[in-house]
Amino acid sequence: MSRPVLARVRQEWVDHYGHMNLAPYVAVFDMATDVLWPSLGLGPGFRARGLGTFAAENWVAYAREVRLDDPLAAESEVLAHDAKRLLVRHRLFHAEAGFESARCELLFLCVDLEARRVCLWPEDILASFAAAPVGPPPERLALRR
Repeated sequence: MSRPVLARVRQEWVDHYGHMNLAPYVAVFDMATDVLWPSLGLGPGFRARGLGTFAAENWVAYAREVRLDDPLAAESEVLAHDAKRLLVRHRLFHAEAGFESARCELLFLCVDLEARRVCLWPEDILASFAAAPVGPPPERLALRR
């Protein structure tokens, strides 16, 4: 399966062991979120409505190392949602060799950007979540603790 390249491992992401360090994984998963958002009705149009998404929690599992200049690709899926929360999973792959390097679960909140408070998802956004492909159950995170 061919996946589009999201990023390449940069020199500043490589640690003294010669592989991508842990913090850049979170940055690449954030890039994957930016790619996912338009398919869910989130992003610039959502912000124009005075709404945003804030990450409340994340969990990362590392499976196999990637090294300098390796091409990275991601797949994303909705795991669960409710009136105020959205749980997604990103899986990071070596775009040429095809192996999974890491995966991440993220819990997002719908936020009123003016009040800076959690609020309800609009109905059209909830409909886009419901229409999105749903992945297998979360490994670590949940909508509620």
